[in-house]
This record gives sequence, structure tokens and C-alpha cells, in this order.
Amino acid sequence: MSGAAVGQGFSGSTIVSVQAFCVPVPFRRSFVLGSGAVGDRDRTGDVIFVKITTSDGEVGWGEQRALPSWSYETAETIMVVIEKYLAPLVIGLTPFDVELFARRAAKALSPSVSNGFPFARAAIDIAMHDAAGRLAGLPVHQLLGGRTTDAIPLCSAIGIDAPEVVARHVQDSAAYHAYKIKISGEVPADIAAVRAAAEQTGGKPIWLDANQSYRPAALHGLLTAIGDLPGLFCIEQPVPSTDWGGMQRLRADLRLPLAIDEGSFTAADLARTAVLGAADLVVIKVCKSGGLRQAQRTAAVAQAHGIELLASGLTDCGVGFAAALHLFSSLELALPAELNGPELLDDLFVDGLTITDAVAQIPTGPGLGVEVDEDRIRRTAR
Repeated sequence: MSGAAVGQGFSGSTIVSVQAFCVPVPFRRSFVLGSGAVGDRDRTGDVIFVKITTSDGEVGWGEQRALPSWSYETAETIMVVIEKYLAPLVIGLTPFDVELFARRAAKALSPSVSNGFPFARAAIDIAMHDAAGRLAGLPVHQLLGGRTTDAIPLCSAIGIDAPEVVARHVQDSAAYHAYKIKISGEVPADIAAVRAAAEQTGGKPIWLDANQSYRPAALHGLLTAIGDLPGLFCIEQPVPSTDWGGMQRLRADLRLPLAIDEGSFTAADLARTAVLGAADLVVIKVCKSGGLRQAQRTAAVAQAHGIELLASGLTDCGVGFAAALHLFSSLELALPAELNGPELLDDLFVDGLTITDAVAQIPTGPGLGVEVDEDRIRRTAR
């Protein structure tokens, strides 16, 4: 998408309104990370939906989850940033002006180090892509360069819990093609949980995710105790996101490949990681990148430095899930994609997704290729 000149081919359609809705979304079961709880049946998670409308009546939808235990943006800050700071920047642009919007946003909300309010920006970015695709009559993946696959196998997300509960969740997810096992930083508990999971995985890949909960010395103890288990593929972000030295030393010492997530939001972050030799893999998320095009930039840096790609989300509803499918359909992934919204959430607020035997079809309709249940969003919004 090259900006206003392209948009003029579609009646000069410009964005005339931006609306944001904060929706509490219930979970099917408890889901806990090393950095804290995400949600459970009695505790909802806040999702921000964004609707943009163009001058000729076309609509685009975006979405992002607020999870301050994972990153600093809250539901309140995302809503305020969208309504007060980002909406004025996008009004009057065409939905094709993604790069212009990104530059304006970066100038208005200048990042101190890496990425300024990426979740809020990503919600609008996705909505712009959705509207642009609908105007052009093309699916989003074609706006991003085209898909290389028509389906993506999924990885199950297994939260921190007692060993018997972890084993049951793995059994319940038997159709999935890999397992992301959350670990807590408590070595004896993690050993028991990972061993219980491995007994049920049938040798499928196991992707360990510490969410910054470990110290390097303790991590060595964990991996020594579970190193004989079949299917261990990698360990993700074991130490705090700011501990570049710890990541560098761990990558030199560990036999298990090391993935970076919270420590790499942008292409610039990953370039630093590559120079330091601090990761074998990088987790790509649309939310932390600040949008689809920014996520593509990170993927390009990774591929140029021989760093493999892992696909993930942040327990997205259907809009965010569909956007991730379009993005990841063009990338070469090291493991099945850990896009866990359909697995963990009671409601995705969209129609049009097809998931069979834990394989998600890439939508082919215009824009994101899904139909948003706007009435339900408005009824449920805070």
C-alpha cells in the first residue's frame, strides 16, 4: 500500500471516524503466565476493539488485548491514546496510508527506547488494513505481499498449574500440533509440570515459555532436570526483558535454542539482539510490533540474521486472530503458531473463521475476511 495516491483509485475514500470499545471477554479456563494471571472463568480480560469508517461508508475493524502484567499498556491507556492522540492523526487519511499513520504516531508518541504505545497503534493499523482490503476487494495477506500457505497449524497454550491439571489440558488439546508450556520460575514445580506435560504430548514439539520469571542459575537447574524429555524445542524469554547480558550468556551456555519475546518489540530491538548474539529465535506478535507492517520489518531483520521465527499472539479475539493469520501466512515459521484465542476464549466476536483439527484456514474474503459481531461488541462494551 503506497498511500493517498492508491486510495484515490477507490473514490478518494478517507477515514472520517474512529471508535474504540473496551469489551470484557470471558475465558474458558484459567490461564496463568510467569508474569501473572491472564484470565479465568470468573475474571475477564479486557479487549479493545476499534472501528474506522470511511467517507464512502466502508468499515475496518482492529483489536488488541490489554495485559499490563505482560506489557505496560492498560485498557484505560489504550482507549485514551486511541481517542485523544491517534484518532486525530488518522482522520482524513485513506486506509492505504499505513506508513504515513505510523510516522505520525511515532512522532506524536515518541518511544523512549523502543516502541511507543504499540498496542494502541496496532489496533488502528489492523483496522486500516481491514478497510483497505475491503475497498480494494482483496484479502489483507495480498496487501502484505501474498500468502505462501492456505492454512496454519496451531500450537496449544498450557498455563501454569498443578502437574495433574497441566497433563489434563495437554490431553484436552491432543489435536494441536505443538505445545507451549508456561513455566513459573519455581524449579521443582516447573520440573513436575513439564514432565507431566511431556508424558501426554506424544513427542510433539514442546516450547517452554518463562515470561521473564527465571534467573540464569536456576534455569540451568531446570534444563538439567528435564533435558532427557522428548520434543523439547526451545526456551522463550527466561530472564527479564532488560537483561541483555543474561540472554547473551544463556545462548552461549544452553544446549536448548533460546527465543526472545518481551525483550524484542521492534526491528531495531532485534537488530541489537542479533549483534549481541542473544537469541536463536524471535517471537513475532502484531501487538508488540505496533502493527502488521512493523511486524514484517522484524521478520525481515530476523531472516537476514539467521534468527528463526515463532508466531504468537496475546490471546486475541477473532479480529486479532485473523490479522495474525494473514501476517504469518507469508512467513516461514519454526513451529506451529501459538495463537490461542480460539482455544482459551469463550467468544471471538466474529464469524468466518475456519479451524479444523487445530489447523486454521487463511481467510480469503476482502480485508480480514471475517464479519465482526458489532451488536454484541456494543452490548458488551464497558
